[in-house]
Amino acid sequence: MRIGFDNNEYMSIQSECIRERIAQFGGKLYLEFGGKLFDDYHASRVLPGFEPDSKIRMLATMKDEAEFVVVINAEDIEKNKIRGDLGITYDDDVLRLIDAFRHMGFYVGSVVITRYQAQPGADLFREKLSNFGIKSFLHYSIPGYPADIAGIVSEKGYGKNEYIETERPLVVVTAPGPGSGKMAVCLSQLYHENKRGIKAGYAKFETFPVWNLPLKHPVNVAYESATVDLDDVNMIDPFHLDAYGTTAVNYNRDVEIYPVLRAMMEKMLGECPYKSPTDMGVNMAGFCIFDDEAVREAANKEILRRYYSAAQDFAKLTGPESLVDKHKLIMQQAGVTSDINPAIAAAIERDQQTGFPAGAMVLNDGSIVTGKTSDLLGASAALLLNAVKKLAGIPDEALLISAEIIEPICSMKTGALGSRNPRLHSDEVLIALAASSVKNENAKRALDAIPLLRDCDAHFSVIISSVDEKTYKKLGINLTCEPKYEHRTLYHK
Repeated sequence: MRIGFDNNEYMSIQSECIRERIAQFGGKLYLEFGGKLFDDYHASRVLPGFEPDSKIRMLATMKDEAEFVVVINAEDIEKNKIRGDLGITYDDDVLRLIDAFRHMGFYVGSVVITRYQAQPGADLFREKLSNFGIKSFLHYSIPGYPADIAGIVSEKGYGKNEYIETERPLVVVTAPGPGSGKMAVCLSQLYHENKRGIKAGYAKFETFPVWNLPLKHPVNVAYESATVDLDDVNMIDPFHLDAYGTTAVNYNRDVEIYPVLRAMMEKMLGECPYKSPTDMGVNMAGFCIFDDEAVREAANKEILRRYYSAAQDFAKLTGPESLVDKHKLIMQQAGVTSDINPAIAAAIERDQQTGFPAGAMVLNDGSIVTGKTSDLLGASAALLLNAVKKLAGIPDEALLISAEIIEPICSMKTGALGSRNPRLHSDEVLIALAASSVKNENAKRALDAIPLLRDCDAHFSVIISSVDEKTYKKLGINLTCEPKYEHRTLYHK
């Protein structure tokens, strides 16, 4: 991809901004962290040059000053809520996050279980945390939240919550997903710190929308597209406009909750340090864009990908048609069409030529390669081989994997493993390629070219298997599919 974002500048000015905010509140800051701390591939797609682990690397420069508090809603534990992108429950993801943070050398202080009402699942999870030597604290549902300010900011409200023991100047409050109660945890802590005469403040870290980009900038529209299921809507922050006479972009939920948050902070601290919801944020990403055209192009492609994802979910009966309609509307308003991804037309044309599912990929030099279904290879596997051939400068007629290697694998699949499909999937063809590279120099060159597939756009004329989809994602390929299956059957693996 054409780079348009300065990642090193971002990490530098972002950490400096957080340090300034800590100093503003006398040396203690509760930082509510929205979105993904690492593996933020949405940000890396719409801000080309942004590294998926930029935020956690930025925090690593403040490692000795920071500690993590992980928040989980007791109701999410009880109903075994699943994190869609990982396929694991929220309580398992808490453990995964703690392991990840510790592996990176961060101090994880505790876990907070919010909306606690003696749920059996929450009690079992708390016992598990205790067995692992992890401290946990309970926060309760507060009647009248968030409207009853007097009741919330009292001993019957925040005062009822357990005080979280923290040690460091920066307390990063994060969670497996939305609705966990991160903001309420931060405000509860402000109440308890104030009671103890400890100066502390609150700030919010959200990468999107980017407050100092125009409202309809493709990066901000791509955020709306990514959160269409949450009904998030970008809007001009009216409080910021009123206070400063300048426009800033925020989203509806923050704007709606700001008057409540302001009233709470006034009651706890005597005054609210923020004149607008935008003031609460510390996001500096907008200052690190150096090629706006490259960023706009990348964000428009993400808008298109989000549409195809929703259309595919509807075809799979895992998502509603209403989301597809919303994505169509976003695309129309942004002026985005399928023409911005040449792989789409190329895949459909190849399908029509052969009569079988096909795929196409736009490589980093702008050239397009295609792959078709054959007796031994699925379209996704064929496309991978053709792409690495092109990237490695290997002639089309050169054989990377001999039939002597492929055919026994196909026989194993349909024989001992009982598969009805003999064709190799993407992961299987990569393993076969690796095996061939021992004696085949072309196969070795092709194998070495695999990292060059990252950030390439690929499209298929049908929905590909989940196995192939996972392989493409692992390789960092931006994948879309036509929202239809190859076969008209009721069950698709």
